[in-house]
Amino acid sequence: MTASAPRADAGQTDVLVVGGTGVDTIVRVEALPVPLADSHVVPPIRTVVGHTGTGVALGCHHLGLATHLVDVIGDDVEGRMVTERLAAEGVRFDHVVHPSGTRRAVNLVDPQGRRMSLYDPRHPYDLVPDGALWRDAVAASRHVHASIMPWTVAALEEATERGLTTSTDLHDWDGSNPHHQPFARAADLVFVSGSRLEGIADGVVADVLDRGRARVVIVMDGSRGSRVTVREGGSFAVPAVDVPARPVVDSNGAGDAYVAGFLSAWLAGRGARSAALSGAVAGAWACGTAGTHTSFVSPGELAGELARLRA
Repeated sequence: MTASAPRADAGQTDVLVVGGTGVDTIVRVEALPVPLADSHVVPPIRTVVGHTGTGVALGCHHLGLATHLVDVIGDDVEGRMVTERLAAEGVRFDHVVHPSGTRRAVNLVDPQGRRMSLYDPRHPYDLVPDGALWRDAVAASRHVHASIMPWTVAALEEATERGLTTSTDLHDWDGSNPHHQPFARAADLVFVSGSRLEGIADGVVADVLDRGRARVVIVMDGSRGSRVTVREGGSFAVPAVDVPARPVVDSNGAGDAYVAGFLSAWLAGRGARSAALSGAVAGAWACGTAGTHTSFVSPGELAGELARLRA
């Protein structure tokens, strides 16, 4: 693997995001699941910079947090798309290059904005880049968010040793897949999709709290809202938010935007309920445009929506 040159303008970082860059090809379909056929005529297919780490980093950046992203990419068209997008946005991005290439996905999106992702992780499962990729970045950060690539749990553990706060998103975990368990146990804030937790969410959340260090567990469930459980503080529901003039077009990236909105409030010293409402607004805002990571709420827009909801 080869490394990008270190940036000379490194300073204090609010949020370090470790792993999770890639490129999405968005295909809009009439229905999910797609009926079996030799072919379907679809609207124009778009290829955009996507994936979870990119979304959290860009969301935090647009909310005014000093953000740094580190990852493994390929020396390919997709890798250049990632580096160019982050440079254009002004997000610091350090990376190493691996011959397996840059992660990618094909995301099918129906007219209601629901999506199904066909994910190509590319990298060998046992890939472990040199810790120099994240070590100095952790030391210069307030908070570390790890995407669930196997090697990134080491950054969570190092952040904890340094007394920093941490977070992770387990995505569509079923509560038992062993791949997710180290992350569920290592992070202070644990986000998880409710898509595979029907009827078992309470037990999974209790297990995360019993076996790990989590202070807050957040189950994100799209149009059904989110449920937040605070260690020694009980559980509460946060309804989904509708943003006027921004109807749902595409849910790609909504969970990442929710995480960014939550972190912006949490790192500002606000409590879990306020952070979850900020996350709900940020997630809803992201659904208002087509494609992954194409629209992020700004601090002013977020404040305006929160004021409207509280009026």
